[in-house]
Amino acid sequence: MSKVGKKQIEILEGIKVDIKEDKILVEGPKGKLERNFPPEISIEKKENILKVSFSGPKEKKAYWGTWRSHVSNMIKGAKEGFEKKLKIEGVGWRASLEGKDLVLNVGFSHPVKISPPENVSFSIEKNIIIISGVDKELVGNIAAKIRKVRPPEPYKGKGIHYEDEIVRKKAGKKAVATME
Repeated sequence: MSKVGKKQIEILEGIKVDIKEDKILVEGPKGKLERNFPPEISIEKKENILKVSFSGPKEKKAYWGTWRSHVSNMIKGAKEGFEKKLKIEGVGWRASLEGKDLVLNVGFSHPVKISPPENVSFSIEKNIIIISGVDKELVGNIAAKIRKVRPPEPYKGKGIHYEDEIVRKKAGKKAVATME
């Protein structure tokens, strides 16, 4: 039995949840989220509590905890939203906003322009890019896409990395030559 799947989800104040057949719609102050769930999963609403249950083959039982987490994240996102912070490290490297688009100047011969999808916004504070939105999965995917433009390299630590990520640096050629 899934330990995560068994937990009930409390519907926060100001959140409206609507369940129809194989679809759940969550609406809150930050925005709307909609998701289709598989037929093995059923979601029941009693007053201000949601219960996710599973009925299907044993091979698909992993869906249970995953879908409970998806529904919980939808409620939290509609109420508070999610954000990821990326840090740019490199001499002369910078990020700027052109309208809603994020423009990265990170050592290429051309600037890299990234457009945000619906319900996602960018903001910049010095050398930190803040990606915020309602959908946790979408915010994480956009953050990964931005990081992929210039991932941190292991010798000098230059690149784009998550704010709390620790970039382990390798020893250069000098350290290897002295060990022989």
